[in-house]
Amino acid sequence: MLTISAIPAFNDNYIWCLSNQENRKALVVDPGQAGPVLEHLADNGLVLDTILVTHHHPDHVGGISELMRAFPECGVTGPAESPFTGCTDKVHPGDEVLWENLTFQVLGVPGHTLDHIAYFTDTEVDGRPVLFCGDTLFVCGCGRLFEGKPEQMRQSLQTLRALPERTAVYCAHEYTLANLKFARSWLPGDEGLKAFEIRCKQRREDGYPTVPSVLGEEKRLNPFLRWDDPVVVDAARNYCARHGLPADSENAIFAAIRHGKDNF
Repeated sequence: MLTISAIPAFNDNYIWCLSNQENRKALVVDPGQAGPVLEHLADNGLVLDTILVTHHHPDHVGGISELMRAFPECGVTGPAESPFTGCTDKVHPGDEVLWENLTFQVLGVPGHTLDHIAYFTDTEVDGRPVLFCGDTLFVCGCGRLFEGKPEQMRQSLQTLRALPERTAVYCAHEYTLANLKFARSWLPGDEGLKAFEIRCKQRREDGYPTVPSVLGEEKRLNPFLRWDDPVVVDAARNYCARHGLPADSENAIFAAIRHGKDNF
């Protein structure tokens, strides 16, 4: 039986732990800190044998060296073309990663960084297909463009948007309420966003993560997946008119949404 657990790290990171409850093997995604992972593994009697890396930022790879010292047989899988050089298994978009009875597809999703990849399996874990997407797609948001261009990020999000709607979206940060504050400012009449914000606030007040989300809900609510939604397009064109930005293509609309969030 496979389960996925959130390991909180830093102020708002989630390190995801995928574990096999029968043989006690564990896989973790983007371990920016080793301490919380080691504590979780010890508390649950797990042995780490695989690390998945989505991109090179320190809050995603900073704990790997210490984890490798604790588990010398552990493999590290990550993007082949990356400033991070600590991977033992380097993968490219289109490759597959096997772990236990799961086959993960490696998806190229540049934008936040140029080396960014995501991992998707259509085998259900905890009742849904699984997407580990790092900092590309957040709950009602997307990653900042530190290295890529808006058109790259839109194409990456289009790749993720095409996955099955039932997919559980395991992103790496608890940014949901801040993202919703921005989304509601752009789309104040969106009743779905309003209801979702209430739900997410309650989860945080109760001490629970808002992650994972579900891709179908993201497609209906997340403005960064709605660059072709007429309501979002109208909001973006109004924003562009005020700020002297182009609004003549889907890429321009997406760029306007990202510009709005960056300056919110």
